[in-house]
Amino acid sequence: MPNYQPPFVLSHQMLSYVADIAELLGRWKQAHQHEPVPRLRRDNRIQTIHASLAIEQNTLTIEQVTAVLDGKAVLGHPKEIQEVLNAFAAYEALYSLDPTHLDDLLQAHGLLMQGLVVDAGQFRASGVGIYRGQQLVHMAPPATQLTRLMGNLMTWLSNSDAHPLIASCAFHYELEFIHPFSDGNGRIGRLWQTLILSRWQPILAYLPIETVIKQQQSEYYHMLSLADQSADCSRFIEFMLSAIRISLQQAVAAEDQTEMRVEKQVEMRVEQKPDTASQILALLSVHPEYTLVQVAQHLNRATSTVERAVTKLKQQERLRYIGSRKAGYWEVIENREE
Repeated sequence: MPNYQPPFVLSHQMLSYVADIAELLGRWKQAHQHEPVPRLRRDNRIQTIHASLAIEQNTLTIEQVTAVLDGKAVLGHPKEIQEVLNAFAAYEALYSLDPTHLDDLLQAHGLLMQGLVVDAGQFRASGVGIYRGQQLVHMAPPATQLTRLMGNLMTWLSNSDAHPLIASCAFHYELEFIHPFSDGNGRIGRLWQTLILSRWQPILAYLPIETVIKQQQSEYYHMLSLADQSADCSRFIEFMLSAIRISLQQAVAAEDQTEMRVEKQVEMRVEQKPDTASQILALLSVHPEYTLVQVAQHLNRATSTVERAVTKLKQQERLRYIGSRKAGYWEVIENREE
């Protein structure tokens, strides 16, 4: 089927989301004019892994996921810990993968499911149905058709002139519909959408869209089911574009809050009163005749505090006393070499 096309119709809502995402992406990139800082990369990747696995019923908390990736001992089910390690390895391999190569998809599935299923990195060999409770909600295509269907999907992705945002969502749906693996289809679908997006804009490799999907998990599954029933994934694409937009809004808001905190800290430092030494120098430049007791009284400091500060200033050659104890005066030494 050389003219294969995922079942969707371009809508005004999709175009509106794409425009919003482009604007938000520009703001987020402006905050990271080069590549994302290491902490951003790591924090967002941890959020991504935690959320994507939580969608698949992994019960580890984000703190536990962080500890696992830090190499610390975690009290948790070995399978769930393995899922975290596998997901991290798969996301770290993104830059070595080509989203249009079927072999790379199999390789990524192998990383995600290593030690979890016997056929990691291979298409399923039997039929599979997707259930919600006792209800069959989707019967996937037969295993004999997987190579052809996935080949058609990869060919479409390679040649499509659809915007990468829309193409990534359509691919995500189609992979879930084909359900090529015995397990791990959800997490590989989300990973592959991230890969497609990162080929368009590299910074999107670190956007934790999965967090929004987890927050709207029921709607996510509903849109997948609706697409199956109607043979049209337009609504699912709109849902995913909305999730990307929300995730970017959250990322931009976090950057704005960080910037505000930095500006506030700067303002606080500017508004802070000069230190004791600076106040002493300022006072004695106007009243060189003052005794240290008078200086202490004027600055509302303990005499011992002033004496220690003056001793240090004299050692730094910023202040000296000239003349006798009774008739002398203080000289502030300006323009000293640093």
